Amino acid sequence: MKKTILIAAMMVAFIANAQSEKFEAAMKANLSKFDSAKTLADYESLAAAFTRIGDAEKTQWLPYYWAGLALSTAGWVDQKADKDVLGSRIVALCDKADALTTDNADKAEILVLKNMAATQQMLVDPQARYMTYGQQAAGFLQKGMSLNANNLLIHYLQGMSLFNTPEQFGGGKAKAKPVLEKAIALFKAEPVKPLYPHWGEKDAISTLAQCQ
Repeated sequence: MKKTILIAAMMVAFIANAQSEKFEAAMKANLSKFDSAKTLADYESLAAAFTRIGDAEKTQWLPYYWAGLALSTAGWVDQKADKDVLGSRIVALCDKADALTTDNADKAEILVLKNMAATQQMLVDPQARYMTYGQQAAGFLQKGMSLNANNLLIHYLQGMSLFNTPEQFGGGKAKAKPVLEKAIALFKAEPVKPLYPHWGEKDAISTLAQCQ
């Protein structure tokens, strides 16, 4: 009887390990495609691939995160992309991801994506949309900061926002500089975790150089 239980336990562990390896391999294969993606169609394809992984796994939040990031990136590279449609799709993916984790650090990463979606929607018509999407974007970062004050992407996005905001509206290079310095320090200090978000460092360094 004990031998049977042991064999069964070993089989379960073996299957779980095989599934984990399959998941990681699929994720890494698609993450590697971010570097070569250039068009809306490329990012749509990536988003669909990550979504399929998430739907198959059912317990992993990261595939939905990366699907959302692919759509967010599509909105930046294709100025003709419908930012409202993309924003709604990103938020839906964020909600799926959020439902699959109870970790505050993970939830802060998801709020970063929501900020990016709201920011794109605001930039369609900043003057008309700031009080809605602009306030939403700021709120997502504030909530993310309350969940994880050392989230490097929150500092990165805050720094970039200040850099691109005119001085008369509370932004400018002087305001952006210490925030970007903080973001870069966090980039350097935080070890890279497989499959987890760790992007934006080059942009932060490049933007900081313009603040000197």
